[in-house]
Amino acid sequence: MSAGFLLSFEGSEGCGKSTQIRLLRERLENSGRKVEVLREPGGTEVGESIRHLLQHAKEGASMTPEAELLLFAASRAQIVREKIRPLLEAGVFVILDRFLDSTTVYQGHARGLPLESVNAINRFAIGGMLPQLTILLDLDTKAAWQRIHATGRELDRMESQPPEFFEKVRQGYLEVARAEPHRVQVVDASASPEAVHEFIWKLITAQTDAV
Repeated sequence: MSAGFLLSFEGSEGCGKSTQIRLLRERLENSGRKVEVLREPGGTEVGESIRHLLQHAKEGASMTPEAELLLFAASRAQIVREKIRPLLEAGVFVILDRFLDSTTVYQGHARGLPLESVNAINRFAIGGMLPQLTILLDLDTKAAWQRIHATGRELDRMESQPPEFFEKVRQGYLEVARAEPHRVQVVDASASPEAVHEFIWKLITAQTDAV
């Protein structure tokens, strides 16, 4: 049985995560790997309820950054223990649509909460479960903003933040990548989806036990 592998995708809204996750899943499955895609917040019944409160419920409009941080951590603590650990033990290639780095960046760098507190809560929530590889899809803030608004759909609470917020998010992600270069790989998301996918595939196949 193949060893399990934990991969997370990160990046600001509009960076193309959904497309790249879909392409990677298809290619991994075609290569014979069993794959599970999980999203954050969400991925469990508890997590999906938290996701609704964070992103769509009218009650969330007045949510404080501190409450937001703890709700993300609660969803993460649940998915690690209910889903991620058992899947990895079963040899599954697990793809996460966001994980702890999102909290570090959105609630720490962008919301301005103390990073030492954010990091401590993150560590408690993940229980040592770090991704073996994190793909950071990096895109110019203006281009990402244009992508979001070009969809024409109703934006959720996070997507509705001002451009200044997303610039803080981008810079926060790049700081995380500089701090953990062995885990976090920055990928230029401005290229074509196919080119971005091929670059990601090379990063993954370089991890000899991944595919």
